[in-house]
Amino acid sequence: MKVTYHGHSVVKIETNGKTIFIDPFITGNGVTDLKVEDVKADAILLTHGHTDHVGDTVQIAKKNNALVVAPFELATYLGWQGVNAHPMHIGGAHQFDFGKVKLTQAFHGSGYVTEDKQIIYTGMPAGILFTAEGKTIYHAGDTGLFSDMKLIGERNDIDVAFLPIGDNFTMGPEDAALAAEWLRAKIVVPIHYNTFPAIAQDPQQFVAMLPDGVGRVLKPGESIEL
Repeated sequence: MKVTYHGHSVVKIETNGKTIFIDPFITGNGVTDLKVEDVKADAILLTHGHTDHVGDTVQIAKKNNALVVAPFELATYLGWQGVNAHPMHIGGAHQFDFGKVKLTQAFHGSGYVTEDKQIIYTGMPAGILFTAEGKTIYHAGDTGLFSDMKLIGERNDIDVAFLPIGDNFTMGPEDAALAAEWLRAKIVVPIHYNTFPAIAQDPQQFVAMLPDGVGRVLKPGESIEL
């Protein structure tokens, strides 16, 4: 399995001959190395409905005939736009041909802002546990710190955890470091930082808070082989 970080909260997983994207925010993402027209995906997993996470999902999904997996309300909304969407909800898991997906809770908001200044409610935000080839990836989505991260860490053998550190909208570095301790992941990668001024952070300072060898700062386009 190959896991690649592409800036902000964009993660690509390559496993069993399939390519899965999490939160493919590309257009308007000044820290990504991707171009929408070059993206090939078999599936897209979404944590919540904010535009910096849904991103270019509709265009990518239609071009690639990719399955979109998302919380129920968001999946329904995207389905109305002609996307092949599979709805899920927090606590639920489903085995797909590319791997197993389970949604966890996340403490955040979830709404899609339209050009005519309407906010469409897109359900509860979520984190994602993805398991394939005997490996487990945890993408926390956008969230504040919550104590049930201990339970997630106890019940899952997490190989890589992607945790937001940007503060303001999500956990900051200190809370994310405590989350990393509770999750007990073998590798922790910071995400959701430096895309906008409000979430400017030094990822190396975050990594320094973690036990030696646990934290890993990935530049956009850098990968981890599992």
